[in-house]
Amino acid sequence: MTRSEFMKSAFAFGAAVAAARWLGASMAEASADVVRPPGALGEDDFLSRCIRCQRCADACPNRCITAFSEASGKQFSLVPGPGQEGTPVIFPRRQACNLCASEGAAETLRCTDACPTGALRVVPKEREAIQASVVMGHAVVDENLCYSYTGSSCGVCVRACPFERDALRSGFFERPEVTADRCVGCGLCERSCVRYPQAITVVPSRERQR
Repeated sequence: MTRSEFMKSAFAFGAAVAAARWLGASMAEASADVVRPPGALGEDDFLSRCIRCQRCADACPNRCITAFSEASGKQFSLVPGPGQEGTPVIFPRRQACNLCASEGAAETLRCTDACPTGALRVVPKEREAIQASVVMGHAVVDENLCYSYTGSSCGVCVRACPFERDALRSGFFERPEVTADRCVGCGLCERSCVRYPQAITVVPSRERQR
């Protein structure tokens, strides 16, 4: 091989490696940030353990868990990224997680107990345990949309919060004030918001562990 041929070959190889790295980075960036069920591991670990069996969805008493697909995410302008197709997600505006409030004396959050692989860690159905370990995301208020910040008084989202006066409290004119590190991202505030587009939304967490 001549020096010229060697240089051309080396250049082609380097370009191929760079292209592969760029494609990998692009695919990673394409992964959608979505709200996972309570107890979910960090996104990478979650995707490696989840077998897409949908047992968590079947166990959910509030029917808020659905399989992520192009069709299910379309309404929310979300498209599954690499490895996300068929995984369980929650779209709070459609149906929020009520933390198994309707399950009476249940000892655990049902979806976490149903997971066979540990992609969802078992979470006791206790206020302290839920706030200590569940981080589906945290609520964010758009003050330009919220009625309580634009001349009216609402407070619906605050009253919907299972951790009222802790994760979400009313300020002046019932203005919602979020304490992010106490919010578990259940989405009940987003689901209850009477504004459209909603003035309070859950920003998903990719780590989901405190």
